[in-house]
Amino acid sequence: MESNVALESQASPATDAERAPMDLTKHRRIGEIIIEALLFIAGIISIFTTIGIVYVLLKEALGFFGTPEVTLLEFFTSTTWQPAIGDFGIWPLVTATLMVSTIAMPVALPLGLATAIFLSEYASEGTRGTIKPILEILAGIPTVVYGYFALTFMTPLLRRIFGEGTVQIFNTASAGIVVGILIIPLVTSLSVDALHAVPHSLREAAYGLGATKLETAIRIVVPAAMSGIAAAFVVAISRAIGETMVVAIAAGAGPKFTFNPFESAETMTGHIVRISGGDLSYDSIDYNSIFAIGLLLFVITLGLNIVSRRFVARFREVYE
Repeated sequence: MESNVALESQASPATDAERAPMDLTKHRRIGEIIIEALLFIAGIISIFTTIGIVYVLLKEALGFFGTPEVTLLEFFTSTTWQPAIGDFGIWPLVTATLMVSTIAMPVALPLGLATAIFLSEYASEGTRGTIKPILEILAGIPTVVYGYFALTFMTPLLRRIFGEGTVQIFNTASAGIVVGILIIPLVTSLSVDALHAVPHSLREAAYGLGATKLETAIRIVVPAAMSGIAAAFVVAISRAIGETMVVAIAAGAGPKFTFNPFESAETMTGHIVRISGGDLSYDSIDYNSIFAIGLLLFVITLGLNIVSRRFVARFREVYE
């Protein structure tokens, strides 16, 4: 009897400890708090940086449009850009920019997507390890080098093919082709990430039904990753529109309203570079025009990003 009481008395402390409620309160470490604060500060800095850029563009652009020499109607409808005589029609710069981007897309998008499909579906580890550094080298080459490549290699090549009387020394065709080569690594990298996000179970199911590797890649993997691929395409288009040094060197330095890719024309970014690096005074109307052009570029790229986000949200497929 006494032994049973002793056993119960020895077991009671363990029973009481088991019945005591566990402390599940989250204890935050000092390191995590510091890291979270730093990340929050970085986000705030990026937001205020964007707000500051938009504020400066809006302020200077409103000052440009507030002058009696410029009106919004003329800015968006006229096809003549000659600040020296008071003509501020933006369309010569816009058409040159769109021509360069339109020429770049057939070069960058098919080659970039094909390279991404090869790296994701076909390439071995050794081949992938060889091609990826080459693409990284292409992405790391300064754009000014691409500009002189367009001027000294691509332009002479086009002149030999189409004739020296047809292709001018400065033209938007060579600039667009080289801009397309420039953004191939961007398209490839983003498309590879989108293709890798597709579950392997879809590929295995296609193989189980007798599909070949090509059929699986084209009919299964690419459609499943279409939202990410489309986002990559939109980012590439934005990159092409914002390219500066290639078009500044190879496309030309005179605003001209033309749709002939073999003629010289000045893009929006090329004009900004030429005016900002010239001898114009800071408060002149010619100098202030670059802020209006920059604001229009910002609106164009913002619109492309909004379209991209809506496209991704609509066609995105979520797999478990």
